[in-house]
Amino acid sequence: MSNLTLRGRRDQKIDVPRERRAGKKPLLKVGAFAALVIGALYAGLPVLWMLSTSFKANGEVFALPPKLITSGFSLDAYTAILTDPARLRFFLNSYIVAIAVTVLTLLVAILAAYGFSRYEFPGKRLINVVIVSVQAVPPITLVIPYFGLMVALGLYNTYPGLILTHMVFTLPYAIIMMTAYFNTLPRELDEAAKVDGANAWSALWRVLVPISIPGIVAVGVYTFMISWNEFLFALTLTRTDAMRTVPIGIQLLMGQHSFEWNQMMAMSILGSIPVLLLFLLFQRSFIGGLTSGAVKD
Repeated sequence: MSNLTLRGRRDQKIDVPRERRAGKKPLLKVGAFAALVIGALYAGLPVLWMLSTSFKANGEVFALPPKLITSGFSLDAYTAILTDPARLRFFLNSYIVAIAVTVLTLLVAILAAYGFSRYEFPGKRLINVVIVSVQAVPPITLVIPYFGLMVALGLYNTYPGLILTHMVFTLPYAIIMMTAYFNTLPRELDEAAKVDGANAWSALWRVLVPISIPGIVAVGVYTFMISWNEFLFALTLTRTDAMRTVPIGIQLLMGQHSFEWNQMMAMSILGSIPVLLLFLLFQRSFIGGLTSGAVKD
C-alpha cells in the first residue's frame, strides 16, 4: 500500500468527525433554544395566569375550559383595592418597613464590613461564624422567641418591632456580601486617603463607599426584596390591620366562605411592581454587585 493511500485514509479519518461535529452544532443550538423556551414558559406561566386572573370576574376564575385571555376584561379587582383605604394601608406599611430595613441594614452592614475587611481584632473568626450560622437557622424556630421578646419590649404590633425583626435576617447576608466586596478593593486606596490626612471614618465614607456603589445597590435591592416579601413574622408580630403589610393583606382576602381570587391576584401584581421596578432600574449594578466577590484576582 502506497504512502499516498495511507495519507489519504488518515485525512479521511480526521475530516469525518469534524463534519459530524459541525453537523451537531445546529442541533445543539436548537436543543438549547427549545430548553430555554420550555424553561421560560414553565417559570412565566404562573405569572401570566396571575395577571390574567386579576382581569377576570371572580366567577370566571375557575370556568371550564380555562382561558388565559379572558373575554370579559374587567378592572374591578384593581378598583376594589386602589379605592379601599384599608388595603392601601398595607402598601404604606410595606413601604415604611422595607425602606427602613434597607437603610438601617446598609448602614450597619457597611460599618461592620469595613471592620471585618480592614482590621484584625480578637474574636473576629468567632463573630464571622456566628453571623454565618444565623443564616442556617430556620425562621419558623424563632417565631415564638421573637413574639415573646417583642411583647416584653413593648414593640409588638409596632413598626420598630417589625423593622428590628426583619434586620435579623437581612443583616447577616448584607455583612457577608459587603465584606466580600470591600475585600476586592485594594487597601492602598484607604491608606492613600489616610496619608492625605483622612481618618478611618473619612476614608470609608469618602473613598470606599463611593466606589462600592454596585455592591451597595445589590445589597440594598436584595434587602428590600426580603423585607417586602416577608410573611411569617409580619403575620405573627402584628395584630391590627393598621400594621399589616402587603403579604398579610393578600392572605386576608381569603375569607371563611369565599376567596376573592381576582383581588388576590390584582394585589399580588400591585405588590410585585415595586420589586420589579427596583430590579429593572438597578439590574446592571445588582448583577455586578452579586458577582463582584465571586472571582478572586
